[in-house]
Amino acid sequence: MKKRLLFIAIAGLFTSMASAADLYVRENGANGAYSTVSAAITAAANGDRIIIKPKNGAAAYVENLTVNKSLTFVSETTYQKYKLQGTIVVTPLAGRVVTIHNADASSITISGATTGGRTTLNVFNSILSFFDAVQINATANLSGCTVQNETNFSHGKFTGNILGSIYVGHTVDTSLATDDVEIIANIVTYGISNGQKNYTFKILNNFLPQSSINIWSVKNGSTNEITNNVVDTNNGGSGQFGECITINLETGNTGNISIYNNILAYGNDYIIYNYNSNATVSAYYNMSGVPFIVNNVANQGSNILGDFLINPNSHSVSGANVNAGSPAVEYTDLNLTRNDIGNLGGSNSWSNYWPADGGNRAQINYLNVPRRITTGATLNVSGSGFSK
Repeated sequence: MKKRLLFIAIAGLFTSMASAADLYVRENGANGAYSTVSAAITAAANGDRIIIKPKNGAAAYVENLTVNKSLTFVSETTYQKYKLQGTIVVTPLAGRVVTIHNADASSITISGATTGGRTTLNVFNSILSFFDAVQINATANLSGCTVQNETNFSHGKFTGNILGSIYVGHTVDTSLATDDVEIIANIVTYGISNGQKNYTFKILNNFLPQSSINIWSVKNGSTNEITNNVVDTNNGGSGQFGECITINLETGNTGNISIYNNILAYGNDYIIYNYNSNATVSAYYNMSGVPFIVNNVANQGSNILGDFLINPNSHSVSGANVNAGSPAVEYTDLNLTRNDIGNLGGSNSWSNYWPADGGNRAQINYLNVPRRITTGATLNVSGSGFSK
């Protein structure tokens, strides 16, 4: 069933008309709907929305999907996910935007490189086994999702997810994006690794209960951030020397890495291990439960041994970390007190993406707010969210 919505804008003597459609998918094609998602994709036009009704008894639509248009996929039933027994493959094309809400599927991938522009893939509030968007000129934004195994991308924003691992892969982009790689407020079991050389990265307010952060590449000349994370390698998943943060840039790859306000709990020899001097590393106001031993850290100070408790169930830290982070105003907590070391501290606080009373309300997927406000200056704030 295809329902046309017309939006008419009139300005002076000129009139323009644009249209978008809602296409429904229901079990056995009930009430004139399509019986398969594939059939709805075939019938859709760019900009259309495909509304999928979850099957009775959590049964799956058994099909592999190829998405070769700019489409949005949503659930017809509030707060319920539709199940797909099969893969979702996005065919790249310059300017193509595919947005997937409320899916329960085996995997989502982008099938190849984009030429002459960029492909954008947005995935919200979905459950997957595997996600791969490491392709030339591809942006992937993932929020509110659970991905059981690997999660790979080359550019985009990952916020408020539960993930097996995150790998940011390098691609030879010919149509460069204008913003950064941002990894914010995720639960990551098996580590975060960056190998991308095109974009500055920000790794902020993540919770890693048994793994480390690994930096293999940076954008040349860039300044990158690892701030307000909780990294606990006591349960395994550390680098060669037991470190919480590993940095190993190849010859000719240089940049700056700032490491601030992190809980870095570890089990062996080093907290931060930088294999060479290609990266200029600065580490301040980090806390560990053991003496703070580092290698090749050019600038450091106020890194302390503290008595704190990491709670893997509530994904929180309590104890000496409270009000122990950097006193600089740009790191101030949401309650305007001094930074709390760990994932609850700073303006990108965990609580932005994991509200205690969130329930089935709409969820934030990205906030862009200034860390410092100067009297007389313009305050620019932007944000976005999605419905469950």
